[in-house]
Amino acid sequence: MIQRRDFIAGLGSAAAWPLVARAQQPAVPVIGFLFSQSSAVDYKDFTVPFLQGLRETGYVEGQNVAFEYHWAENQYDRMPALAADLVRRRVAVILAASIPAALAAKAATTTIPIVFGIAGDPVALGLVASLNRPGANLTGSAGFVGELSLKRLQLLRELMPNAALFGVLADLASPTIQSQIAVMQAAAPMLGLQLVIVNARTDSDLETAFATFSQQHVGAVLVNPSNFYIRRMEQLAALAARHALPAISSLRSYALAGGLMSYGSSFAYVIRQLGIYTGRILKGEKPADLPVQQPTKVDFVINLKTAKALGLTIPETLLATADEVIQ
Repeated sequence: MIQRRDFIAGLGSAAAWPLVARAQQPAVPVIGFLFSQSSAVDYKDFTVPFLQGLRETGYVEGQNVAFEYHWAENQYDRMPALAADLVRRRVAVILAASIPAALAAKAATTTIPIVFGIAGDPVALGLVASLNRPGANLTGSAGFVGELSLKRLQLLRELMPNAALFGVLADLASPTIQSQIAVMQAAAPMLGLQLVIVNARTDSDLETAFATFSQQHVGAVLVNPSNFYIRRMEQLAALAARHALPAISSLRSYALAGGLMSYGSSFAYVIRQLGIYTGRILKGEKPADLPVQQPTKVDFVINLKTAKALGLTIPETLLATADEVIQ
């Protein structure tokens, strides 16, 4: 027979079982986001496909994974401190959404896995040893922007064959801008063009830049990729319309916002792949074993409504190669 005190002691132990079980449950992994801009609103085009990719690997926010967001508010010098804070919080993975973010994360930790999404050469930047075998604790996706910048220049030239001057809107603080400009400047003479390059890093800079393009009578404008420009597509489209300037950007959101054309890597596809990589790392795979992805899907979008407003006829050759035509 069970002694009464043994039975009561047993009840006490049983009552503690749920507490023990809860204590033994594994902690939910936390993904640390390191962004250049200022809020989730700026990166909703990023977070939606990322969450989709993460779900494909079995991770759902609020169920079995959590997020910690750090925003640099377009102040790149804040990146090292923000990255160090994510390391102190012992996040499971760091998602670095720009070159400054990736470099800061790499400097902050050699053990926490880092998944980066950048426009640039990660080998030349010192992020990875090679594309196929990254080594260490980093991997991700890298778009080589020089080739895409050249293609955008060629598309504008096909649209405006008689123009002598093209404007280039550039954020000169962007880590890859000099290489992009060098590629375009080398190609411009062969296309019979001169380039007017204007730096813009603030909202007032954008106003001044388009006024400069208008005063110099450029035939068209190429908007170079920049983290600062990502959430200003509507403003950029409106400025181009106000000054009656045909313009092209790397982001599909520019054409959707009323810009004339966009040509660049499929942003949603690239970010979804980053979500998948992050999920695979959470499941135990090593960044060193995951090759750096290079975007192969490119979107070319033409806004015919904007072309009509500008009094332009889009050549059939361009329409035939467009992935999407907005009527």
